[in-house]
Amino acid sequence: MSDELKKPGEIAQRSGQYEITGPRGGGTGEERTVTKGEPLPPTPQAGQLYKLVDPTKHKGSK
Repeated sequence: MSDELKKPGEIAQRSGQYEITGPRGGGTGEERTVTKGEPLPPTPQAGQLYKLVDPTKHKGSK
């Protein structure tokens, strides 16, 4: 898991579930699914950020 907070509109570096955090960094319980390379969607309130909480797991080809 990454502790790095991302702003809405930033490009997702990894696919997965991103939790919306409040202005002080506390979780809101709301999550959005974002695909790598796509921008993070707008948040419901100003000052909120995103935190990657559940990265997508891909099986590698053998």
